[in-house]
Amino acid sequence: MSLDPDDPRPPYKQVANALRAAILTKTFEPGEKLPSGTELAAIYGVARMTVQQAIRLLRDEGLVVSRQGSGVFVRERTERPVELRPHLERAFEQGDVSLDFAGFSGETLAGVLQEPLDKVRIGRLTPDSISLRILIPDMEQPMLLPRLADGLADESGIRQRTRRILRRSIQLVTDSVHELADLGLVRNASVEVRAYAATPFFKLYVINHEQVFFGFYPVVRHTARLDGERKELYDVMGRDTVLFHHSLTDDPSSTSSQYVSQARAWFESVWTTISHEVDF
Repeated sequence: MSLDPDDPRPPYKQVANALRAAILTKTFEPGEKLPSGTELAAIYGVARMTVQQAIRLLRDEGLVVSRQGSGVFVRERTERPVELRPHLERAFEQGDVSLDFAGFSGETLAGVLQEPLDKVRIGRLTPDSISLRILIPDMEQPMLLPRLADGLADESGIRQRTRRILRRSIQLVTDSVHELADLGLVRNASVEVRAYAATPFFKLYVINHEQVFFGFYPVVRHTARLDGERKELYDVMGRDTVLFHHSLTDDPSSTSSQYVSQARAWFESVWTTISHEVDF
């Protein structure tokens, strides 16, 4: 099981990829203890430090857990929600960064992108290109949500409020990405935004064509100020969305690989058919 000398990835990433595939395909079952660091080093023909780096990567992804004095174990539920931010930041370590996002307002998108973009600005991350595609609802059209809680009536003032929030988030992302190109910190930077006439009930991130984060928006009742008056609304709430992670493995027939493939296909189908370009 020695590593491929022609693989351009660092050895620790190759080891992490092999272990990740074994975990996601249930070669290592949930709750099972992984071989020791010494054993893994011998299996892959690497130093123990390399194995430790690989395990740290898998721990950050939520796939394994270290138990002091006992070893490293596969999490009982490998499909548990994991943190998006470290995965996104690692994507910016690559030469070409690609991110497709589908969601409601883009507020959380702007939040998770700020740190890696700041690190590009100060030179800690050095991608060659950044490409973003953002798919959002068309707030010019009547929407199922948000709506007045009383009678579920559509009101233009609600859509105008949501449009302001959306515009602020997307402009922040667009300006931050384009600034990196204007400063000469990346060779190419592009942000494309398209809208479609539907209320999103989930958010989706596709990172570098190989990782997917997906989560459902809960529908909540809350109070908002419209035209100076406080009103009760039913709305989707992105901050309460739990994201689940899927990534490509060496086995294209694995559940995780198929999920990534289908998520990419869904995004592409909406992007190229029923959506239209929006200028921010």
